[in-house]
Amino acid sequence: MRVVIIGAEGQLGSDLVRAFQGEDILPLSENDVDIVNINKLKEIITSASPDLVINTAAFSNVPQCERQPEKALRVNTIGARNVAIVTGEIKSLHLYISTDYVFDGEKEKPYLEDDSTAPVNTYGLSKLAGEYYVRYILDRYFIVRTSGLYGIHRCISKGTNFVDKMLELRNKDSINIVTDEVLTPTYTLHLAKQIYELVSTDYYGIYHVTNEGECSWYDFAKAIFCEVGFDVNLVPINSSKLQTNVKRPKYSVLENSKLKTLGLNNMPHWRDSLRAYLAEKGY
Repeated sequence: MRVVIIGAEGQLGSDLVRAFQGEDILPLSENDVDIVNINKLKEIITSASPDLVINTAAFSNVPQCERQPEKALRVNTIGARNVAIVTGEIKSLHLYISTDYVFDGEKEKPYLEDDSTAPVNTYGLSKLAGEYYVRYILDRYFIVRTSGLYGIHRCISKGTNFVDKMLELRNKDSINIVTDEVLTPTYTLHLAKQIYELVSTDYYGIYHVTNEGECSWYDFAKAIFCEVGFDVNLVPINSSKLQTNVKRPKYSVLENSKLKTLGLNNMPHWRDSLRAYLAEKGY
């Protein structure tokens, strides 16, 4: 299978390269292709003649998306549209990475793939619009919504991930962590392996793919330090105490409902994935 991975130098993209290592891969970095430039994109993708195009490229820094909504829409919406158009023209299969932030967080139990979307910030809105373009343009596609990503490789738009950030702060007198935002942190290597299994099928459509279970950011931080044996003073706070104007969903846990219905769900519990990640980091 000939596979083009857009955003291959990023956190998820790098692990997708690992997961698809047995295939004929063309990894494209941010320097290789600009998905906003449809003419250059078309030239590169068409010449590659792929069977599958995976688009992981995103402007995912949530606060910056609020400050730069035009950039968020260019990359996350128009960029997604461009990739879908080019993929459709060459009749390749397409996979688009989306987010738990397409939901408003008011449900208070895990979101299913067919639940109503209602993003509460620019990032979620721009990614949902990207989803709609993919669905509008293509007949054969996978849209994968996921949550709280962390991985070995650097996130291009954020610079770090939550696990590494916590470990960097371990010598501080105290660390304030919010307790009222609940999600499922997801290890990108395990996500990438699940994506590899999914695209081997013809069960097209929208999928939720996260690790199993749920936790608050506070619970996640507590588990990180517990696993590595560091005694850190974590201070639980409400998100209203943070000095930010960015609204985030309070509860954005995704249920891997369609994967389970099809008997395809191989995502571990988030605690097991955290242990695997820390082991790979040498802890």
